[in-house]
Amino acid sequence: MSWLAEARPVEIEPSIYAADFSRLGVQLEALHVAGARVFHFDAGDGHFIPEITIGPVVAASIAPLVRGWGAKLDCHLMVAEPEAHFEAIAKAGGDSVTFHVEACDDPPRAIAAARALGLGAGVAFNPETPVGDAVAAAPGADLVLCMSIHPGYSGQSFMPEALDRIAELRAALAPEARLQVDGGVNRDTARAARSAGADLLVAGSAIFWGDDVGAAYRELAEALA
Repeated sequence: MSWLAEARPVEIEPSIYAADFSRLGVQLEALHVAGARVFHFDAGDGHFIPEITIGPVVAASIAPLVRGWGAKLDCHLMVAEPEAHFEAIAKAGGDSVTFHVEACDDPPRAIAAARALGLGAGVAFNPETPVGDAVAAAPGADLVLCMSIHPGYSGQSFMPEALDRIAELRAALAPEARLQVDGGVNRDTARAARSAGADLLVAGSAIFWGDDVGAAYRELAEALA
């Protein structure tokens, strides 16, 4: 069963890629205390995106902490040939994998492969990709991720045109499907994305690039209350 069966109606997911890795455990614990129950884990391979980010070794180091808190590790694979990495994510302690339609020739097969490993499954799509491509790949997935930036480095600004794409996606998806947005999410854009139909909001720099990650998380939560 996917972790989304237990998820709250709206989840703010701190994006670990934006963290201070010299203080990663401390920051994650502060976020848990502040109310975070799902952590977003971005893996990039230097092929699908230019950046090489973090991978299963880092996931394995934090998964015992996350699981000890009863929280979840939602893994976003910005990689070529995503299915080749599902097993490593599962062994590292990830709870779900989200792959990009642009990097996957057979989404139903990928979703089935994730399920066979006990993982939840999500489908992501880039700003240039038609919403219809994501909708076509969505049957059987737990969530669909609408990128509101170009996937890669943290700190990019939210693309305003993403709001129309979120609304279009929400109208086309099954009612039970969760709609995630990732990129440039802050107090103002989180409210706009939520109004457009998103219910899983990934926030990186808005949470991790300030002095107090817990306070930043609570500020976002209050904005969406």
